Amino acid sequence: MIKDVVDDAEVRMGKAIDALQRDLNTIRTGRASPSLVERLTVDYYGSSTPLNQLAGISVPEPRLLVIQPWDRGSMAAIEKAILKSELGLNPSNDGQIIRIAIPPLTEERRKQMVKMVHGQVEEGKVALRNIRRDAMASVKELLGEKLIGEDDERRAEQQVDDLTKRYVAEADKLGKAKEMEVLEV
Repeated sequence: MIKDVVDDAEVRMGKAIDALQRDLNTIRTGRASPSLVERLTVDYYGSSTPLNQLAGISVPEPRLLVIQPWDRGSMAAIEKAILKSELGLNPSNDGQIIRIAIPPLTEERRKQMVKMVHGQVEEGKVALRNIRRDAMASVKELLGEKLIGEDDERRAEQQVDDLTKRYVAEADKLGKAKEMEVLEV
């Protein structure tokens, strides 16, 4: 029973780290990356649709994103979504494809991006702590139902704590790597 609680916590913490990684990938650095825009939602015929479902996204050069819509009628909606996003990018379209030149980040913008990275990492840590709290509550519940003893409870709590520390360290490592990427000139 304790193993089930710890395994469940580990799976959920792994998913939280994956979500953090995806969120960090959407934060702009000095280089072009499809993950910058692929999760942007576009108002396409009345429904919000992720950009990666409406177009092919490629990176022909380190500072250029090319978006090729599968339906040319969606070009205006895609451009509008890019302009409304907080990425600070200006798309240009030639009727066939949309090009987005990724300008180098200013020092001020880099600092804003680093703050965004710290915010995302903190949200990830909060998610990890919530999972820890849930696991601890499950262990207490097992103790209350007399399914485990106090020694087992302490051992399980220690396992959950160790797991939490490991995943929090992983979140910090991801945050530091993204911070270095953002600050890279």
